[in-house]
Amino acid sequence: MVILGIDPGIATVGFGVVDAVGGGQRLVKYGIISTPPELRLARRLSQIFSDIQEIIGLFAPDCMAVEELFFNTNQKTAVSVAHGRGVAILAGEKRGVPMYEYTPLQIKQAVTGYGRADKRQVMDMVRRLLEMDETPRPDDAADALAVAICHARFAGSLIGMKGADECSTI
Repeated sequence: MVILGIDPGIATVGFGVVDAVGGGQRLVKYGIISTPPELRLARRLSQIFSDIQEIIGLFAPDCMAVEELFFNTNQKTAVSVAHGRGVAILAGEKRGVPMYEYTPLQIKQAVTGYGRADKRQVMDMVRRLLEMDETPRPDDAADALAVAICHARFAGSLIGMKGADECSTI
């Protein structure tokens, strides 16, 4: 099962593609989509949409996992990130890719075994789980890989559950 993980944003969107095989995960590709701050919002969103559609076209994921937003301070940042998240979800929907969402707590729990793990612990476990020589950079790409790994681990528990699609997809 090929999984596209997305760490949403507006300036930087992380993406990670993993192949879940027999209880493990294999790295396929990871990176970021960057949008220049001088572009107007509509142009930045259009670029994110196009780039995610291109990624979907290249890797033909079986599903897409997106991190839910959690902000407790800066509302302006939350709104712009929400725009980017919405466009990412739309790109997947337009391509017919089943969509799943996970909270930061669920992602940390799935990757490290501890829902309150810090960023360094998550990044190190992503490196170990995907048998990478180095920690993936930038952070947004590492976070997207963590989202994909999270879905790979949860997907196994969803198989065979009555109504799994209804309760787990966006």
